[in-house]
Amino acid sequence: MRRDMNYQMIRDQLLAMAVPAGTEHVCLKKSMGRILAEPFAARENVPAFDRSPYDGFAFLAADSAEASEAHPVTLKIQEEIAAGMVPQKTVTPGTAAKILTGAPIPGGADTVVMYEKTRFTEDTVTLFQPAGSGSNIVYAGEDVEKGQVLAESGTKLDAGLIGTLAAQGITEPLVYVKPCIGVLSTGSEVMDAGETVGAGKIRDSNRYMLAAALHETGCDAEDLGLIRDHTKDIAARIEKGLTDCDALLITGGVSAGDFDLTPAAMERAGANVLCRGVDIKPGMACAYGEKGGKFIFALSGNPASAMTNFYVVVWPVLRKLAGCREFLPQEFPVTLAEDFPKKSPRTRFLRGKLDLSDGTVRMHLSARQGNAVLSSAIGCDGMAMIPAGSGPIPGGTRLKGFRI
Repeated sequence: MRRDMNYQMIRDQLLAMAVPAGTEHVCLKKSMGRILAEPFAARENVPAFDRSPYDGFAFLAADSAEASEAHPVTLKIQEEIAAGMVPQKTVTPGTAAKILTGAPIPGGADTVVMYEKTRFTEDTVTLFQPAGSGSNIVYAGEDVEKGQVLAESGTKLDAGLIGTLAAQGITEPLVYVKPCIGVLSTGSEVMDAGETVGAGKIRDSNRYMLAAALHETGCDAEDLGLIRDHTKDIAARIEKGLTDCDALLITGGVSAGDFDLTPAAMERAGANVLCRGVDIKPGMACAYGEKGGKFIFALSGNPASAMTNFYVVVWPVLRKLAGCREFLPQEFPVTLAEDFPKKSPRTRFLRGKLDLSDGTVRMHLSARQGNAVLSSAIGCDGMAMIPAGSGPIPGGTRLKGFRI
């Protein structure tokens, strides 16, 4: 077991071990947010035929070559084609078809002009300007071409992809099984959110916070409740949790005090503790382990520390477990909107609110950045990294950041 590891090193070690749980077919209507488990190549062209994007008239562009306000050209309307109909006649010189939005282009026609640019009766249409060949026609395959790869395995299903799958006739896409992550809080001082707090006690916020955050990773959360500070009891809960879940997320008992029993409980449960402590602030106190290919992420009982460690180390690993193709956070430059007055002997992660109002990405820091301060995380959607060994950081400094 290593102590105070570089956070990127242990994160990458865990990522190398992470394997999605399996695959399943799901109903397309219930697939929002799921992770595609195979590449998706179009089975057919969309649209499947050349069609009109407007209500208008389809004809031969050559018939309009000499049309002008002074010398208009009049064509005979030989049929009307609505969406869903099949054209019955071929357009020939001197003729046109009245065509509605979405209707197939009749044979022979190579252009469409909107109603508004013509004058027409029940039997004829008069043109006042030339129309270019190919104008106002949506060609077969213009949206999607048969065989075109539209999404890679590991892509998150969003509204656009779901609609595209539906257009291809796919009603049960193959997706990765959502990992079930057991969430457990430890500590004899911790009470559940609905309980009356006695002297020296605190309500558990970590379980609720992390269960909510888990849903954004593509995982499901299983509430494993609270457990008091007894190594044997914690170990038993870990063993049971690993039987029922794909990984465990535990808070509390990972520092160096007499009642910080979680790492010992992990070992008692037969887990291999890979690391104890990482070189970040907040979030230094932690322990990561595995048993039978299932991870145990044990984080600090301090809410802000647990949140930081979760997003910096645990989040990418869970996203890979869920099958996500892009599991690392996308980093981008952020400019601090305010001064940060403290020194950072370790790599430090600041939380705050991103602001794009002036064309750059600025981050307004939460008022308090302490390990145990949770209320300052309300509304936060970004983190910024201060390199180890830095002094106070003035407002206007550019740092690496990412969304949370």
